[in-house]
Amino acid sequence: MNDLERYFHANTGNLIHKWHHFFEIYERHFARFRGQPVHMLEIGVYQGGSLQMWKDYFGPQAHIYGVDINPACRELEEDRVNIFIGDQEDRAFLRSVADAMPRIDIVLDDGGHMMSQLRCTFEELYPRVDRNGVYMAEDLLTCYRREFGGGMGASASFIEYSKGLIDQLHAWHSQQPARLAVNDFTRSTHSLHFYDSVLAIEKRPIEPPVHSKTGTARLPEYRPPHGPGSPLKRALRSFAGR
Repeated sequence: MNDLERYFHANTGNLIHKWHHFFEIYERHFARFRGQPVHMLEIGVYQGGSLQMWKDYFGPQAHIYGVDINPACRELEEDRVNIFIGDQEDRAFLRSVADAMPRIDIVLDDGGHMMSQLRCTFEELYPRVDRNGVYMAEDLLTCYRREFGGGMGASASFIEYSKGLIDQLHAWHSQQPARLAVNDFTRSTHSLHFYDSVLAIEKRPIEPPVHSKTGTARLPEYRPPHGPGSPLKRALRSFAGR
């Protein structure tokens, strides 16, 4: 049991509602920010308990921000916890939130979970996350529920949308630039991590990938009878010749 789980199970403060398997995911992606002057933005305040949890977890240098459409949530502000009232599907509002923060190290989207909200929030806030930050969207089970605009294979599903991000991560290797070209996401994203109902995206400045060889070849180059070298070798030669 990690520190977040211990806090959750011992909680006597404001109400928190979480799937239990989320705590391992949080620890994996957020632990490196503990004890740092981290600025975290959580979409969806609810009863304010998770904001208190994050403040405790990250420590005395942390500043936690919340977004909720319910005006009553403003009452849940406290030391080092600020709350913005507005609609997460309002792009101008999201930009104003980002402008009001010194920087954004972590975004946790635990808001309305509608497909349109998930996509809007990602498109507006991901570019504003620090170059070494984390963007996490949770409760993605709604991507499989029609009442949230989802459904298996539904074109509007955020899961389907995020599958396109996997392609963008690999755009360095694309030979069809009209369909898949290197863009800001490719250059700024280190990895995507899919879990049950969670997508965590780790940011890091990325250079074009390189490959090399070390050691001494002991066997002559083998060329299979059906073509000049393996498909992988041909692809590597093509990439190296860019």
